[in-house]
Amino acid sequence: MVIRTEPVSLSTHGTCRTGGRALVELRILLLGAVALQAGNERSPLGSPKERLTLASLAWDTGRTVGVDTLVHRVWDDHPPAKPREALYVHIHHIRKTIWALAGPNAPAVISRTHTYTLQADPDTVDLRHYLNLLDQSQGLAEGGSERDALKAYQAASRLWGGEPLAGLPGAWATEIRRFVVEKNLAAALKQADIALRLGRFEEAVAGLQPLVEQHSTKEPVARQLALALHGCGRTEEAARLMQRTLHQLRRSGTDPSDDLARIHQGILIGTPVDALLPAPPTSLARRSSSGPTDSLPPEGIWVGRNSELDRMTAASAQASGSVRPQAITGMAGSGKTALAARAARRMHERFPDGRLAINLRGHSLHQPPMAPVEALRELLRRLGTPVQELPQDLESLVTLWRAEARNRRFVALLDDAAGVEQVGPLLPGESASLIIVTSRYQLAALPRVQHIALDVLAPADAVALLRHTLGEERTANQVETATLARLCGYLPLALDITASRLLARPSWTVTDLVKRYNQAPRRLPEIRDSYRAMTKVLAVSYQALTPVQQRAFRCLGLHFGTEFGPGAAAALSGLPVDETEYVLEELLICHLIAEPAPHRYQLHDLLREYAAGLAEHDSATDRHHSLDRLLDHYLRTADQADRRAYPHRLRIDLPPAAASLVWQEDDAQRWFTTEGPNLLAALEYARAHGSRGQLAMMAHALAGFLSSEGYLTTAITVLREAVAYWQTIESAGTTGRALIDFATVCASAGTYDTAIESARTALEIAENTADVALEAEALHQLSIAFWHTAEPEALKLQQRALRLRLAKSDRLQQGRSFNMMGTICLSFGQQKEALKYFLDGLARFRDVGDRRGQFIALNNMAELYKETGNLDSAISAYRRSIKLLQALGSKGQYAVLQINLADTLRASGKPREALELYRAALPVLRSTGDRRSEAIARNGIGKVLQDTGRSEEALAHHAAALAIARTIHSTLEEIQALRTLGEAEAATGRLAQAYAHLETGLAQSRRIGVRSEEDETLAALARIWHGNTLS
Repeated sequence: MVIRTEPVSLSTHGTCRTGGRALVELRILLLGAVALQAGNERSPLGSPKERLTLASLAWDTGRTVGVDTLVHRVWDDHPPAKPREALYVHIHHIRKTIWALAGPNAPAVISRTHTYTLQADPDTVDLRHYLNLLDQSQGLAEGGSERDALKAYQAASRLWGGEPLAGLPGAWATEIRRFVVEKNLAAALKQADIALRLGRFEEAVAGLQPLVEQHSTKEPVARQLALALHGCGRTEEAARLMQRTLHQLRRSGTDPSDDLARIHQGILIGTPVDALLPAPPTSLARRSSSGPTDSLPPEGIWVGRNSELDRMTAASAQASGSVRPQAITGMAGSGKTALAARAARRMHERFPDGRLAINLRGHSLHQPPMAPVEALRELLRRLGTPVQELPQDLESLVTLWRAEARNRRFVALLDDAAGVEQVGPLLPGESASLIIVTSRYQLAALPRVQHIALDVLAPADAVALLRHTLGEERTANQVETATLARLCGYLPLALDITASRLLARPSWTVTDLVKRYNQAPRRLPEIRDSYRAMTKVLAVSYQALTPVQQRAFRCLGLHFGTEFGPGAAAALSGLPVDETEYVLEELLICHLIAEPAPHRYQLHDLLREYAAGLAEHDSATDRHHSLDRLLDHYLRTADQADRRAYPHRLRIDLPPAAASLVWQEDDAQRWFTTEGPNLLAALEYARAHGSRGQLAMMAHALAGFLSSEGYLTTAITVLREAVAYWQTIESAGTTGRALIDFATVCASAGTYDTAIESARTALEIAENTADVALEAEALHQLSIAFWHTAEPEALKLQQRALRLRLAKSDRLQQGRSFNMMGTICLSFGQQKEALKYFLDGLARFRDVGDRRGQFIALNNMAELYKETGNLDSAISAYRRSIKLLQALGSKGQYAVLQINLADTLRASGKPREALELYRAALPVLRSTGDRRSEAIARNGIGKVLQDTGRSEEALAHHAAALAIARTIHSTLEEIQALRTLGEAEAATGRLAQAYAHLETGLAQSRRIGVRSEEDETLAALARIWHGNTLS
């Protein structure tokens, strides 16, 4: 078919006349050297890059091609500084050349946002016409029309002008050449196969002889040529060819097949050629046999997916009469086709009339999706319907297909569907046959279909797949094998490609490939073998997106976290949230993102890396703006969440935003829990790539979250930098508030000297600027630090803070002061005063609805009840505290509560439960950096071990508690660790060490004036002295 310079009513070959004027024929030549031809005039175009640009457009004639795709095809991974401008120059030259050859009505290269389309009939591109003829030939052959198929093959052969895209460099051109050359070879072999069966031996020799030297080690070429020569009577020549082929195969380390040996022997003994020909293909055999057809893809190694298989087989087993179709969807490489084929084989007894499989080409790199008419004709041919009896229109084909599916019981696998529009006509409705559809798209709109969504393999199954493929010896290193499976993202195709690459390199170990994957700038390009590459597999899904969707997908690859919501995605892309939600839904339908929880999205590891790699082709400015918007999104949302979750904090106001943010979350604390990993990543990004001001504001907005959740090491680092920043811009109010943030986390982390210094500096700023709120909070933080170090001044400082807060009528802040005063009194043995203060604080927290304050006050009251021996009241208070804490969801504070409850359980004679709680809390406290609570937990474990007669084990825990307490200068915890360590030493016969530690603890108790600790230490000394005197 040709493109003409004027519209005509009929499209046909040859020269057409309309209005008395001859029309010029324009053809696009990709077979051989790339060129344009109109009549006898040919233009080879300009540079190789220009020819590559034309070839890229012509390969996808009639379809939009993204600019990024064109740039990659033309320049691989080394584009010029301004690739879009360079591409435009090439396309401009192509347009001028087409115009010069074919005039004003020539085919057009249409440009839209980020895409180009060559609007032309695909058959005017010689390569597309050639491939279409090959597909027609195969269909005719499989349908039993071998003579017609041979004519179509011969027509295709006449189009062959040599290796496609001759002389053009680059990975894409190389891949196209490989694909087309393989198709050409397969077509030549099929053509020869038909010619042999029809007795056209000379014709077969003519077609095969040019190929035998190019493919000297390919058995099928030599085998068929030998048969053709034997059929022509050139038997000696055939025997020599077979001998030479066998020699070359052995030299290359390949064992000849049994079939080749059979034919060689037959030629040597003069067996008639008809007896040596291979069996006819399935479609022809079916014409003379009642056996069922089977065109399922070959079965490979199978691991896992048992629940999915069971669902599929159970659904068909329960079907009475009509069978529901089944749709398997998932991201590229997730094993959809393998699962469908496995299920079809498992159910062969229920569907005895055959197993069909066709590729709908929804994501083919080289061909457009199969039209429903073409698919139905192919399915009906495979069921044995003669080609000449097949209707041409869709409606008649659907009617015939439904009749076949209703009257027979077969399984049809419709693989790689392009979407609902393509698949809809192929579903037969009420049917006795089972239709299984696979697709990268969600197919939720299909009626009556059972849907199975595939995720990646479970880690254990992924490792098992590698072990089965590579063998036990090469996967003996279990840790490295598990690492390799993880680096493949547990994706079946990536695992298969990786195993194939290792099998091709016998000297490589699993460790070698793990190192290669880890050390490569990007892992994804390394996941390839001799004919497959994960990058290309994913590229097909990406190229099917609209430009807006493509940009959004690229932006998601920039996200520094692992999971995100619509707001973050909108910030990255710069789109409104409602439009972003629509784009996310489309990406979800394409299985390019996943939705592990409602409105929470994530990319598979390999897709994330692919998206990030694509984003590198955008300008650095675009990427920087996307990440700046994302950082600002987290900052402003965290600021609003913090004001709800931690209302007691002194806040620094953010600079005004371009658009005001409306807080939409029901629970600020839950938002912090959900977004925690992203907030930490945002802090790290701001520290590494943002401005000092961005980091200071982000650190301030997150200070409450970091302290509450125990991210103390991170908090100290970023808050120290924030203080330094505010000091450089000489902003007293902001500096004072940053110092309060810093003092708070330092006290929580046990660096009390630094906390005291920071709070004192903040107090000076407050007094110099008459900032009453800052003055009260600085006194409050000083009081906390002095309490940790058992300084009597702690209570006086808190009383000063309370007086300031009472003057302001701020009941939340008053509650905090009363609670802290109760805590200080409890530490110094003033239990009656402590209870009064706790009750005053609790009342104020309830008045203002502060659940966090209520939880802390109830916990402290439980501690008081425990100290006075009222264990029932302690447990009751703990239970109320736990109920409040579960709503808040703070893991650090929950670990502290576990310690407190463990103390109570130990005191009530339940050592096993107590030990479990101590041990459960300990790793959380280590991870959050709460050293004081870690010391208390260590000491608690040691006390339980002593109670149960395991004093030798207890020594290490008490010694660790003492070391931590001394490191952080926590005097009370030091005294308690000295006492419990001394008791354990005495129990194990180390009396000298025991007396030394106990006497040190006694001196410390008297120095700080804590009578309760002094009494307990004296009692311990008396017990040890009395016990050893009696002995």
